[in-house]
Amino acid sequence: MILHSQRWLGDDADAPTVVCLHGITSWSGRFRRLAQERLRSWNVLALDLRGHGDSGWEPPWDIAAHVSDIIDTVAAPSTWIGHSFGGRLIVELASRNPELVQRAVLLDPAIRVRSSDAYAQAEAVRCEQRFASVDDYVDSRLAGNTIFLASRDFLKEEVEDDLAPADDGEGYVPRFSRSAAVTGWSEMATESSPMPACPTLVITGERSWMRYEPDPASHQIGQIDVVTVPGGHSILWDAFDEAADAIVRFLNTGSK
Repeated sequence: MILHSQRWLGDDADAPTVVCLHGITSWSGRFRRLAQERLRSWNVLALDLRGHGDSGWEPPWDIAAHVSDIIDTVAAPSTWIGHSFGGRLIVELASRNPELVQRAVLLDPAIRVRSSDAYAQAEAVRCEQRFASVDDYVDSRLAGNTIFLASRDFLKEEVEDDLAPADDGEGYVPRFSRSAAVTGWSEMATESSPMPACPTLVITGERSWMRYEPDPASHQIGQIDVVTVPGGHSILWDAFDEAADAIVRFLNTGSK
């Protein structure tokens, strides 16, 4: 499947490309602010994963299908940024086609997710969510996560395009397939491939429930940097400036 994408051109049309992959229940627009405000020296391409946003929603939704979609959509060697499940997909892409991953930035990546956590997340997402308005949706997100450090106005701006009118015209629903999301959480509970051998930056939230636990056997000496930022799992909401600073330094120099 060729995935729907959004592209933000930097100040130089010939600049290198950074490809961004969102997490489960999210979409490509989550990288808009990062691209427009902080990655002006790169051309940014953000993809809607299968079952999300404006890409096709049909199955299968397993990791192998997602990786195949990514390869079908982006065939050139690139730098990659992925949040949560998007980070896990970059790890799997680097294992399958290492020549495509020149550098990797993994934002609180879904690696070795505990089965109990994956089950809880799948249960939470499998029931229909319907909202009367964007404000109602924002209130729900804030009520369900006590770790959010971002302001309410910032969060509203970030999620206002996350919703679509319900088929029956009554309220709004998030723009992702619940079946795809449940499958994604199941996939995150499986054993991941080793970390990429290319230069890799891992950014974790100091209060995230998805704790990144480095596997020394998979870390290449001098290839993987780990940076911890304030907040929880939603790295680009809770610690946008800190995360963006670390990403830009890494992309410019390959180090922290």
